[in-house]
Amino acid sequence: MRAAAPPPAAVPKPAATQPALQAGEQRWTRVGFATTAVLLIAGYFLPTERYISPRAGLGYALGIIGGSLMLVLLLYPARKRLPWLGFLGSIRAWFNAHMALGIVGPLFILYHSNFTLGATNSNAALIAMLLVSASGVIGRYFYTRVYDGLSDRRHTRNELQTAANELRKKVAGTAFVPNLLTQLDQAEERLLACGRGPHGALTKPIYVSALMFTERWRLTRSAIRELRTAAADSRVLAQQHRHFSKTIRRYVAKRLETARDVVEFESYEQLFSLWHWLHVPLFFILLVAGIVHVFAVHIY
Repeated sequence: MRAAAPPPAAVPKPAATQPALQAGEQRWTRVGFATTAVLLIAGYFLPTERYISPRAGLGYALGIIGGSLMLVLLLYPARKRLPWLGFLGSIRAWFNAHMALGIVGPLFILYHSNFTLGATNSNAALIAMLLVSASGVIGRYFYTRVYDGLSDRRHTRNELQTAANELRKKVAGTAFVPNLLTQLDQAEERLLACGRGPHGALTKPIYVSALMFTERWRLTRSAIRELRTAAADSRVLAQQHRHFSKTIRRYVAKRLETARDVVEFESYEQLFSLWHWLHVPLFFILLVAGIVHVFAVHIY
């Protein structure tokens, strides 16, 4: 009978630098997106034109409010570039407001327009607004991949690589799954090789994520099978099988996700830069289209 295998070292948990604020932000973000989705579906399918007219009353007010909220979006870049505007609040707070208003403003305007197209100038303003709003959602995703969510500090590839190296050293002596660490090293090399491959900035994150999920499934399946075999000869492993299985799954996932982050980082840097180059002109096109629409409505 084999000697009882030593318990694995604990999977490293994230440092206590992720306060409840970040979890709260993520929770409110999910609630906001879910609420927006419900309102969009309701507005699209319900006969809002019976109750809302874009030319008067509530519909007219929604257009004014939505347009004003889109103008308020300009305060975020102004706050970032003009230190004397510090009395308006922190850059972090204005970034969150920028993201929220970039969704709420278009939602008001969609209800103002009854989710339908109209005159040419109205259509141009509406399409420009939807493009800017969609661009903002995409940019938010790129932002979270490049910057620290709490401090707005840009990550570096060296930091991510150092984190991956430190994680690699955390678990050693997993005697009951002796092949796991070797297989993990090989899987990490395959993932890191994607960063040196021919894939472009747009396709690399998709390719490396698909490879990461495939490797995680393969390694977890192999390790759990090996663990079951070892547990048949060890009372300790048999009693703690569920705990050890969970530990293995978490460690494999964390290792491979960290390697994926290293590969993805440079791609998201490039995509974020390209997004910013496109988003700013789109916003100014929206301003021009909105001004033309307002003048056309009130003059003609």
